[in-house]
Amino acid sequence: MPLSLEQVDWMASPPLVPEDGPIDFDHLRRMMLGDNGLEREVLAMFAGQAVELAAALALLPPNAAILAHKLKGSARAIGAIHVAAAAADLETALRHGADPTEPGAALKDAVSQACQAIGAILQGS
Repeated sequence: MPLSLEQVDWMASPPLVPEDGPIDFDHLRRMMLGDNGLEREVLAMFAGQAVELAAALALLPPNAAILAHKLKGSARAIGAIHVAAAAADLETALRHGADPTEPGAALKDAVSQACQAIGAILQGS
C-alpha cells in the first residue's frame, strides 16, 4: 500500500551550517575518526596554513584564485565552514574578475575567528 504524505512523520533537517562557532567539531571528529591527538595536530596545521594563505591572498598575487581554492578545500576538510565559504566567495570573485575587496575582508575575518577558536582549543588541554 503506497504511503500518503499524511502517514509520514516529518522531522526538521539539521542545519547545513552549524550555529555554534567557526569550526564544525562534529565534522572534524568524523574526519579524524575520533582521534583527539590527530584533531589537535590537524587544527594546528590548518591554523598555520590559513594565516599564511590569508596573508598571501591579501597581496592578490597572480595565483590568488588557486590559493583561495586551496584554502577552501583545507577549510572544508576540517569543518572550518566560514573560512571555506569566504574562500569560495573570494575564489569566485577572482575567477570572474569581480572586485575582491569585500570577499577578501570576509576571508580575513573568518580566518581570524577560526584561528582564535583553534588557539583556545589548543591552549585548553
